[in-house]
Amino acid sequence: MTQLGLLARIEAKPDYADQVEGLLRDAEQLARQESDTVTWFAFRQGPTTFGIFDAFDDEQGRQSHLQGRIAAALMEVAPEMLAEAPDIKPVDILADKLP
Repeated sequence: MTQLGLLARIEAKPDYADQVEGLLRDAEQLARQESDTVTWFAFRQGPTTFGIFDAFDDEQGRQSHLQGRIAAALMEVAPEMLAEAPDIKPVDILADKLP
């Protein structure tokens, strides 16, 4: 069972919400290239609120992801497109249902 995850909350500036959505949609391809990322989801919670949930088998995979291209892309656009820095929290996965 996958044991570790990350939950990120991303708040876009209103004028940049569509661009942030596009960035997250495009990030799917980057997530697919990360062999240590078991699952990856990007979602929208409201007009300017987005999130990412991803899971990993071990801490090394989680740390690799945090230092990877998706995180770098978010940090690059943060000053211009985001209302605040992404709020990224590590989580422990208690149970899962995957295909």
